[in-house]
Amino acid sequence: MSDLAAPMTGEGCRAEPFAEHHREQLCAACAEDDAIWTMYGTSYDPAHFDASLDKLVGDPVSHLFILFDDDTFAGMSAYLNRNDARQTVEIGNTYYRPRLRGTGFNGRVKAMMLERAFACGYRRVQFCVDIRNARSQAAMKKLGAVREGVLRADRITWTGHVRDTVLFAILKDEWPV
Repeated sequence: MSDLAAPMTGEGCRAEPFAEHHREQLCAACAEDDAIWTMYGTSYDPAHFDASLDKLVGDPVSHLFILFDDDTFAGMSAYLNRNDARQTVEIGNTYYRPRLRGTGFNGRVKAMMLERAFACGYRRVQFCVDIRNARSQAAMKKLGAVREGVLRADRITWTGHVRDTVLFAILKDEWPV
């Protein structure tokens, strides 16, 4: 399961493991949509960017990737809460530059990341979505993820909001849909 953190290539997209030389460009990309961060559990707006990024990069069960649409800087996504013993992993902390939303880029990135996770021996990939985020819930359904339920009052976001989380998952035997 150690190949999970290696670079990936998908259909018109690719992912590189985060490295410090990506920091400035990622910060600028995350600043393109200040309003979106109120629906995220963690903010990557300019005021919170470095602390949030350092926490994610320092998490030993996470792998952050920088995403590219062909060769154009596109955003980030991560494998989170990796549990090798249970063969489970979460995909999250995903942010795409505003111009890529609704273009099919998300489906291509998620397909690339799902393929990698399943090829590395994970049997379950889950996604945790803020119940207020209708766009992300629709994207999960379009991807073929199963809505497993709502974790009520699941977490407190960076704004202090007590968040309900919609849990989606795809099992290895269900992929590709």
